[in-house]
Amino acid sequence: MTDAGAYGENLGSRFELQNVPTVLSRNLKRENLALTEIKGSAPSPFPSKSIPRETAYLVALQLRDYPTHRYWEDGRQYPVQDLRQGQSLVYDLQRDPVVLLDKPFHSVHFYLPSDVLDKVAEEACAPKISELVYKPGFGYDDPTMASLMTAAATAFANPDEVPQLFVDHISLAMASHVASTYGGLSPGGKVSKGGLAPWQRKRATELIESRLDGALELEALARECGLSKRHFCRAFRQTTGQSPHEWFQLRRLDHAKELLLDKGKSLAEVGILSGFSDQSHFTRVFMQYVGTTPGVWRRNRCE
Repeated sequence: MTDAGAYGENLGSRFELQNVPTVLSRNLKRENLALTEIKGSAPSPFPSKSIPRETAYLVALQLRDYPTHRYWEDGRQYPVQDLRQGQSLVYDLQRDPVVLLDKPFHSVHFYLPSDVLDKVAEEACAPKISELVYKPGFGYDDPTMASLMTAAATAFANPDEVPQLFVDHISLAMASHVASTYGGLSPGGKVSKGGLAPWQRKRATELIESRLDGALELEALARECGLSKRHFCRAFRQTTGQSPHEWFQLRRLDHAKELLLDKGKSLAEVGILSGFSDQSHFTRVFMQYVGTTPGVWRRNRCE
């Protein structure tokens, strides 16, 4: 298996697809975690190509119904299942998963190396996860995983508008959920529930404010505070009442509001100076958090 792993073009090629959308995060043990969208409307009478074996998993979210799903592992065919939109499936890449896509299909696949599961268990003071437990070819009703993957998949439409901090945060949440739901993760020790120390909060917020362009990884924040990413996220929320991503977005909007008071700057210029990719991106995020457009907010403040 190449270093690229079973995602992006490497995964798409198994289904005769090119230019497949992918969102990538380097998380925990500096392993790649990735979300890849697989979509096709031209049915094939032949099973998909084998994916080279590796110690990793794919967790797939169905984005459309798929009746009579035929599935093989290590050459063995499992019972045919009718998959519904919103259901999740687990594939072990050590077991040569193969599917027959003889109908239009649409799904999103989360690539999760086993080493990441080990790190999640280590940070939870729990035993290593030997393997995920699942029924081959079976669709699970897992609303938590569906919500997380759907949120992460928003990055497909506008990848330049999604901060790396958000991608890292949600990929960590998905890995933790998989470890708990399918890996039987059971914390074996006490995890500190305290918030950030004053110096940690100061350092974290200074870093966020210095990188309002979005080019800031969750791992860098946690490392600067001497914490694991999981513990950092928990402590940050306990200290501030917000996730690191929410804090980042609100601080970026605070900066934008300061710039909006200067009538000499256009809305597009304010958006760029505040770290947004363009004016439309700026307007969408501003509306989401403030409840009105930047232009209306400026008029109300500057009349």
